[in-house]
Amino acid sequence: MALDAPRTILLTGAGGQVGFELARSLQGLGRVVACDRAALDLSDLARVREAVRGIRPALVVNAAAYTAVDRAETDAEAAMLINGAAPGVLAEEAARIGAPLVHYSTDYVFDGRGNAAYTEEDEPNPQNEYGRSKLAGERAVAAAGGAHLIFRTSWVYGMRGKNFLLTMLRLGAEREALNVVNDQIGAPTWSNTIAVMTANILAQAIGAGATDRARCDEWWRERSGVYHLTASGQTSWHGFAEAIFEVSALGTKPTVHAIPTSAYPTPAKRPSNSRLSNDKLARAFGLCPPDWREALNLCVSGGVSPAG
Repeated sequence: MALDAPRTILLTGAGGQVGFELARSLQGLGRVVACDRAALDLSDLARVREAVRGIRPALVVNAAAYTAVDRAETDAEAAMLINGAAPGVLAEEAARIGAPLVHYSTDYVFDGRGNAAYTEEDEPNPQNEYGRSKLAGERAVAAAGGAHLIFRTSWVYGMRGKNFLLTMLRLGAEREALNVVNDQIGAPTWSNTIAVMTANILAQAIGAGATDRARCDEWWRERSGVYHLTASGQTSWHGFAEAIFEVSALGTKPTVHAIPTSAYPTPAKRPSNSRLSNDKLARAFGLCPPDWREALNLCVSGGVSPAG
């Protein structure tokens, strides 16, 4: 289905970090039906089907997810339902009415044992239940056979919800010193960056079909698949913490001690290498996400992420 106006965009997970930003960034691309968990709980698959069939959107953007990584180790069934089964149902229903689907995944689909940034062609090998559930969701979306974009991102943060940035700001105000892992490497990615990039890409699709429905359909056929979408650059959790305190308004900055992962055991195993290559994103859409430090400065100062 070509995305020619008037169009309706169904957004799930509108109360989450990425979903909240998408609810704003997608304005202007269509009529956004933004559903938080109370309005559309992805653990209710029958309700998911009913919602898509009732709204009949021209586009579905799924920002809802089970994100409690450690809890998923003992709550794997719920994680798989929300992250694995529900995206498949959304994709099936979207394909049935010819609506493209945008879905978000994670660096945790990889085992983190490689030394280079992962590409979309690298074989996934998740090491925890959360990663396995997100990989199942990716595969379910692809198996539905409809037009789709899957964006893998990493280390998502923002000024709402539960995330590393807000945890550090809270702990930094309470303690004189913190211990933070320094042997896990990745790209902290602002939720606003993800939303702005997504809106830019969808605007390209709409532009392609502005005068010709067939061109829009062709755009989706040529570009459907998995893409990595993270901030540019890399750091460790320790480096991220230090950068947070550098730009924060805290009067007294805590000392941040670097520790190995072995000194901070968690129920879910984390990949030591979470770097994702954005090269395919740049080739397909001409976009380069901002450097993680630049985005962090904008986030803390209340700015808006550039579109690349």
